[in-house]
Amino acid sequence: MVNERKSALNALKSLEISPNAGRVLWLAVFVSAICGGLYGYDTGIISGSLLIMEKDFHLSSVQEELITSAILVGAVLGAVGVSWLSERFGRRSAVMIVTAVFTSGALACSQAPDVTTLIIARVYLGLAVGGSTQVVPTYISELAPASQRGNLVTVFNVAIGVGIFMANLIGFAMRDSWGWRPMIAVAAGPAAFVFVCMFFMPRSPRWVAENEGLVPALEQLGRVRSSRKLIRREITEIHESVSGMEDEERGWRGLMLPWVRPALIAALGTAFFTQAGGLEMMIYYTPTFLSGAGFGGSSALLTSLGVAAVYLIMTLLGCLFVDKIGRRRLMLIMGPGSVLSLLGLGIVFALHPAQGSVGSWLVIVFLLLFMVFNSGGIQVVGWLLGAEMFPLPMRAAASSVHASVLWGADLLVTATALSLVQQISLGGAMWLYAGVNLASVVFVWFCVPETAGASLEDIENALRTGAFRPTAANGRRIAVSEDQDEDEGATASPAAEPSHALS
Repeated sequence: MVNERKSALNALKSLEISPNAGRVLWLAVFVSAICGGLYGYDTGIISGSLLIMEKDFHLSSVQEELITSAILVGAVLGAVGVSWLSERFGRRSAVMIVTAVFTSGALACSQAPDVTTLIIARVYLGLAVGGSTQVVPTYISELAPASQRGNLVTVFNVAIGVGIFMANLIGFAMRDSWGWRPMIAVAAGPAAFVFVCMFFMPRSPRWVAENEGLVPALEQLGRVRSSRKLIRREITEIHESVSGMEDEERGWRGLMLPWVRPALIAALGTAFFTQAGGLEMMIYYTPTFLSGAGFGGSSALLTSLGVAAVYLIMTLLGCLFVDKIGRRRLMLIMGPGSVLSLLGLGIVFALHPAQGSVGSWLVIVFLLLFMVFNSGGIQVVGWLLGAEMFPLPMRAAASSVHASVLWGADLLVTATALSLVQQISLGGAMWLYAGVNLASVVFVWFCVPETAGASLEDIENALRTGAFRPTAANGRRIAVSEDQDEDEGATASPAAEPSHALS
């Protein structure tokens, strides 16, 4: 380690900092986040496609659930499987593998000759969907400076919203002229684009430091940081984190350590409530629910498009303000609104409003209000926490578990939604989801600390010292390094003298 520190100091003195570091960072975030758009599109396109598939394949309600949820089965498997790829070959390489599966999976689904083949192809496509939600937020969080991490990681959420909106727009406008096969196949183009672009993107400095050393990590930081002072502080923190690793703390074994448990509870609990609250189910089944409630096919699809538009707008606003408002505060502000919206929606559904009546308009109002509160709150934070709460030695394994819980909860809700409605009515299902959203608010209050502004190393230090849990003593937030605010705003010139913090 002594020789490595000396080499890092020498490299820091002559490090060439890219004059376009900010642009390179945003370009890497934008390109990798397109995977979120692919996830949103490939899961959302089924909403408009089901109405056409039902006629082509004469689908039963069980077959509709199987086709819809098949991609989620693959997502659970992909979220776990990509962990090894991410740890072994690096985050950037794992993103490339995921996009290759996105490309081939979309084409395979579009060419499926029967229901069984379509289900199998959607499971395969789901491998990419789940894998992207594990590796892309991790890749972005390890590239991002602490002050921008929330904004940059949630670009992935915004891309999901764009994908869902495009899926609903195409499902509404092109379903008659295109049919469902071209609607699914078109996603292969953006996936191939990302695959090619990732060859030119920077690698994760933290993965490089752990696997190749500090000097190569400095080179990667120099591509995405314009301040030598910030690079100096960040590589010091990375060095301290990497040098303090023990073998038992690496990978899956590290998840069993008692000091990691509070992060597991907070991140995995939030992941469960992110999907179990019913938002993804609304996205998949809004046309089906509204058609069953007496709405015409065009009206149901148009409302579904409105749902997707609200999701996109709210995740974009969340991306812009999550670092300023804070993760915990955003969930606590928006959560009660989700509960009240679902209670109102359940009441209106229970009254069986006729199409065109005041009650039918209230259905749309409460549905859109739920999308406002849920997509602008826990949906913004759910993916982010899994990318930032876990220490570097077990981050790949932990983020896989996190993504698996997200997709497992989504699978549970999606695979049972239609059957649940048949058992307890549409209004009763909404009340059940209202209870889940209320439980999420209680969980966040007691288990999730504020992480806005804290570096990844600050969060790890809070875990190791037992200061992670939200209490009155720590202000219910993670303590930030004393010099961090100053360093984050530093604009030192490339000629500034390097610190000897590594010596």
